[in-house]
Amino acid sequence: MSGFSIRETWFTFMANNPLTGIGYVLQGLKLIFQPGLKRYLIVPLLVNILVFTVVGWIGYSQFDVLLDRFLPADSWLSYLSWILWPLFAITLILITFYTFTVFANLLAAPFNGKLAEKVEELLTGSLPDGTSGSIAADVLPSILSELRKIAYFLLRAIPLLLLFLIPVLNVAAPFLWIAFSAWFLSLEYVDYPMGNHGFKFNTLKASMKKIRLTALGFGGGVTLLMLIPVVNFLAMPAAVAGATALWCNQKERLQP
Repeated sequence: MSGFSIRETWFTFMANNPLTGIGYVLQGLKLIFQPGLKRYLIVPLLVNILVFTVVGWIGYSQFDVLLDRFLPADSWLSYLSWILWPLFAITLILITFYTFTVFANLLAAPFNGKLAEKVEELLTGSLPDGTSGSIAADVLPSILSELRKIAYFLLRAIPLLLLFLIPVLNVAAPFLWIAFSAWFLSLEYVDYPMGNHGFKFNTLKASMKKIRLTALGFGGGVTLLMLIPVVNFLAMPAAVAGATALWCNQKERLQP
């Protein structure tokens, strides 16, 4: 294989693999501490603190009830409980996190869009074309965009949740949920920088399919942040910043 082919293969691999996606999440975590961004973090940070406080309370008070519903003691699956219990436990936590995160992003959407603008300016030296400069002007478009994403989420999440109630199939349900959730989180957050450039949700989905492995890695990385106490408060702004870095680095591949 020629040197050129080796380099081309390497660049292609680096542009689309899960580790690259996780790297963008870590980059986002660093970016939110850069000077000039702190005032854009306040609302997303407060919303995230509220979300994870509610999730923690629900998990503490309802966890055993939910787990018994999905993995009853009298089920034949109880013989495999030592394997399945941790898997179902983690999945239930993630379902709760993802569900609340979807609606948390609805509240924080205009501020997340503005944060994405400022991160892009920090990374590239320029703001997206057509930037309004006002959060108030972004409220309605941001909310409509979030509602489209919520509809996309619910149409796929509800059938997946039903799988947890079907014997045998409920064994595969956690794996399907984790994969879907990672994919959705990538769409959720990359929508902010791409939306700032006027790209609609359908265009976003088609674009992210070009780097599906990176997208899954990015969503998986955001999931890991959500599971780390205290750090999870920073998950939303870090994901917005990381998604913006992903867009800035791979916009040539993502543009239709």
